[in-house]
Amino acid sequence: MALHPFIVTTQWPEGRSSVGTLSSEHLETAISIPAEMDGPGIGTNPDEMLLGAAATCYIITFAAMLERAGIKTEKLSMESKGLVDVTNGVFTYKEIIHYPNLLLASSVTEKEEAKAMRLADKAEKSCMISRAVAGNISVSVHPAIRRFS
Repeated sequence: MALHPFIVTTQWPEGRSSVGTLSSEHLETAISIPAEMDGPGIGTNPDEMLLGAAATCYIITFAAMLERAGIKTEKLSMESKGLVDVTNGVFTYKEIIHYPNLLLASSVTEKEEAKAMRLADKAEKSCMISRAVAGNISVSVHPAIRRFS
């Protein structure tokens, strides 16, 4: 088994209301507790980072599956929503919902369009981040797929 390491470095100056940094080979950003959770709301936060990881993993997986299937696309974009429950002051990430919007090339057949819809669901089950959070966070996909006219 070959393991691929991913490495991030974090710095945190002091208490809860501080602003820290997160760095990796291709990313550097400020981090803090979100304003909605009584933090300074500067930079990003773990909740957005988790949602971002799930969203980028899903859209890259979906795009790769479409490419391998030979389904021609014009545009693929997505909005994702993370839902966090707050009960008795305890924050719990409950659900991630992806809303991919796929515009297929005009040459795509109805059969290929139906396959693209199946791949939209399969991509969520194949994504490494979705598999990592399985059993803890519900992840669902609500695709909008149409052909370019």
